[in-house]
Amino acid sequence: MLALGLISGTSADAIDVALIETEPRPRLVATHAEPYTTALRESILALSQSGTISLQALGELDVAIARAFAQAAINLLFKTNRSPADVAVLGSHGQTVWHAPDSDLPFTMQLGDPNVIAELTGITTVADFRRRDIAAGGQGAPLVPAFHQALFHYADEDRAILNLGGIANLTLLSGNGNVRGFDTGPANALLDAWCQQNWGMPCDADGAFAASGRVIQGLLDELMQEPYFARPAPKSTGREYFNLNWLQQRLGPRPSLSATDLQATLLQLSARSIAEALKREAPNTRRVFACGGGVQNPVLMDAIARAIAPIELATVAALGVNAEFLEAMAFAWMAAETLQGRASNLPAVTGAKGRRVLGVIASPFRSN
Repeated sequence: MLALGLISGTSADAIDVALIETEPRPRLVATHAEPYTTALRESILALSQSGTISLQALGELDVAIARAFAQAAINLLFKTNRSPADVAVLGSHGQTVWHAPDSDLPFTMQLGDPNVIAELTGITTVADFRRRDIAAGGQGAPLVPAFHQALFHYADEDRAILNLGGIANLTLLSGNGNVRGFDTGPANALLDAWCQQNWGMPCDADGAFAASGRVIQGLLDELMQEPYFARPAPKSTGREYFNLNWLQQRLGPRPSLSATDLQATLLQLSARSIAEALKREAPNTRRVFACGGGVQNPVLMDAIARAIAPIELATVAALGVNAEFLEAMAFAWMAAETLQGRASNLPAVTGAKGRRVLGVIASPFRSN
């Protein structure tokens, strides 16, 4: 069957859309990236940073994101000369604005009302994947390792899939079939936030600002003392934790701090936290295959390669998969699994009490 997957990650820069054929093995058919408008992105980032919003604004943001997701799906169908009737299911991850699986009342919030998406696209929509896993005692993240297992497991090698979104997460695929996974900490979230604050740009294109700075080794060592990095899995995190407030609390009064030096230091923080987690949790890993927006940053990729050596680093393109649209593919696949009543979480990864069919289904209007 054909399935659409849509996601905007913690970087909140664009909506990634992937059209896949689910059988006999997931295969990418077409892709599309739909940038958020500046106003919508600023609203999302403001909420993720502060956690404060009126109910009116929250409801409107939920609908605005859903409309943007629906339009992104429609635009992909248009450019591939397909109609909604050609697609069996649409999987919408939505936009995470708050993730709190360790609170007294655990929850996660992804905006983008699936009812609006189903109504505007005319496609059966599955969304809200993470909350069922949290209801079953899990972290609700990462969910993509199940897809990584289906696509990338190799019996003769221990390998890892590294997703470089706003947050970095690792899927550890053992040759014997065991799968583990967790969020390591920031990948692009702090880099993007610092870049926006200091240069008014949403990201450090090609790592240019970081490359022009010098790593502040003492500060890097202090930042690496963050308790989250040493916490055992299962664990997950997000922009609501690793943000400029987190950074400012640890910087203290440093009047002579260079913006480019801090950008270089934050880049090394991402690389080092990933490397230490990998070597601690999966020392027999032979190769790491990266995906996500961070693969477009050559300075970050080089820093990770140096930090994990002698483990080899490549992108999932080496395995025949588009590195930037892997997560969108995953939610298309998960939606198809949900539609067929199959579980797609991995309790060994999230800590849930058992396998669960994820997501809620919004059916489109069908006239008689």
